[in-house]
Amino acid sequence: MLLTGSCHCQAVKFTVESVHPYPFNLCYCSICRKTAGGGGYAVNLGGENASLEVKGRENIGQYQARITDNQGQYKISPAQRNFCKLCASALWVWDPRWPDLVHPFASAIDSELPVPPERTHLMLDSKPEWVDLCLGEKDQQFGQYPKESIAEWHERLNLVR
Repeated sequence: MLLTGSCHCQAVKFTVESVHPYPFNLCYCSICRKTAGGGGYAVNLGGENASLEVKGRENIGQYQARITDNQGQYKISPAQRNFCKLCASALWVWDPRWPDLVHPFASAIDSELPVPPERTHLMLDSKPEWVDLCLGEKDQQFGQYPKESIAEWHERLNLVR
């Protein structure tokens, strides 16, 4: 499925092919929540990095999160969170550990996205108290990351496009 997306001010527009377009993965980690998740979580999709086409690339900034361990030490995440430098819209995440993939934020997608039959709520150990979970009957919950990948979730539910 070809996804089209943009930032709020339209300075950045992009397209990307996705065989995993269902917005099902609600991430409550502090990075997603603070950089892209006004509802207390963010939703990433799966895309093919080689197909990513961008207009307005000069308006893109990147953020690499500082990740703190239990001893208070931090490291810089290799994941590159791309955003519009003009309006601050979160656009996509790319990580060199998985170079063939790109993960656009569902909030930046302009195409009509399919409605998932169930959702995965992940990184709930990071969820603040003010965030209420809106759980569907089949939704799954995880304190950290589930073992099932975006691709495996789509395959299990026979939703690969």
